[in-house]
Amino acid sequence: MAGMIVISTTAVPDHVRGALSRWLSEPTAGLYVGTVSARVRDKLWNDVAASIADGAAVCIHPADTEQGFTIKTAGERRRHILDCDGLQLIGLNSQQTQETL
Repeated sequence: MAGMIVISTTAVPDHVRGALSRWLSEPTAGLYVGTVSARVRDKLWNDVAASIADGAAVCIHPADTEQGFTIKTAGERRRHILDCDGLQLIGLNSQQTQETL
């Protein structure tokens, strides 16, 4: 069954943007939205994650979780995913945060 997918990219190589735009619409630079099968979604995400270089990407798609979606990230990002009893929360990587831990 097809589901909606959202992928946000920052500073990724042109060939990654081209691969994403074959399957998804790009309503604004670096933001891709579409409805694809789980197989296509996983193939796209694996290709993006493997080719990220110095960029970063986030993928959000429906999942059978309490929140109803899953977040995946690739590349160096200031924000990271925290698992809190099955809920995905967003944490910040900053100098101040690291000092308090």
